[in-house]
Amino acid sequence: MPLTGTPEADLHTHTIASGHAYSTINEIAAEAARRQLRLVGMTDHGPALPGGPHPYHFMALRFIPKHISGVRILRGVEANILGNGKLDLDDQQLSQLELVLAGFHPSCGYVGRGQEDNTKAVMSIMDKPQVHVICHPGNPEFPLDYQAIARHAAATGTALEINNSSFSVSRIGSADNCRRLAGYCAQYAAPISLGSDAHIAQGVGQLDQALTEALQAGIQLEQIVNLTLTSTLAFLKLTD
Repeated sequence: MPLTGTPEADLHTHTIASGHAYSTINEIAAEAARRQLRLVGMTDHGPALPGGPHPYHFMALRFIPKHISGVRILRGVEANILGNGKLDLDDQQLSQLELVLAGFHPSCGYVGRGQEDNTKAVMSIMDKPQVHVICHPGNPEFPLDYQAIARHAAATGTALEINNSSFSVSRIGSADNCRRLAGYCAQYAAPISLGSDAHIAQGVGQLDQALTEALQAGIQLEQIVNLTLTSTLAFLKLTD
């Protein structure tokens, strides 16, 4: 297991199917191979996001090869939290995917009344066995009780994402929240996922800031579910 450097898997990327991203699956896979990644999650936005793909898009991911350019491709989604226990794909649809990220996005139908409501909604989603990762929980637009979230992640085995883009181009104001969350994850030994949130091929595998913040917070390497191909597949209960 590497002690430094880029993890072998990026579990959060977007293709042109998301409606506001700029690369194809083949382009992302080629860039992942160039950067010596061994696995990439194709996690286009769920259908509730304006411009997102139709639900059948996710069912049709069965046509995507398991390996492209030598990189293991995970058929996934970044689902939108709509309310307590509710996402924008149903449980049967989610169960057909290899990787399910879930998170809050504006203009997708979620109506919360602040930190308490948001925290309850996230925890109810973490209770769903189909959900593997809560994405960009540091978003200041949807405040959370980070201590409660970290404890629940440890209890349910759901990974909390440290999103590399949240330190630069996306969700301005997230950085301090991400650091606070990382500290609680270290305290409670909660599973962690690192994601680039790439919306163009050149962003695939850009995880350096997220990894640095995780380690500085005291997170142990064994908490990072996508550190290696083996750890990623084990976390998701998949084979290569």
